[in-house]
Amino acid sequence: MKRLLTFATIAAFASGVAYADTDLVKEGEKIFKTKKIGNCIACHAANGVKLDGPGSLGPKLQGLSAWPEQALYDKVYDPYTTNPISAMPPFGKNGVLSDHQIKAVVAFLKTIK
Repeated sequence: MKRLLTFATIAAFASGVAYADTDLVKEGEKIFKTKKIGNCIACHAANGVKLDGPGSLGPKLQGLSAWPEQALYDKVYDPYTTNPISAMPPFGKNGVLSDHQIKAVVAFLKTIK
């Protein structure tokens, strides 16, 4: 059952259909909040999310549930494609986060209203 759920998640993500896989969202939240993995909390506060980090360098994350998944993925993978002077590191391009981890972060970000 777990493999079918993962396949469904990947298929839905690839097709642009919103799909709430709670395991993927939880994994993304962990990456977002964990200093040794994504450490997003070091720079970003997030609307409605209790954070343990300062979140003052980057913009406050809000309204991300309305963003297309691919736009969020691209922003995390390599923010320089849309903003060449971004202070955010290219997590995917530099190999800091895997494709799966970025998709998990995107699933979590889509929960931020």
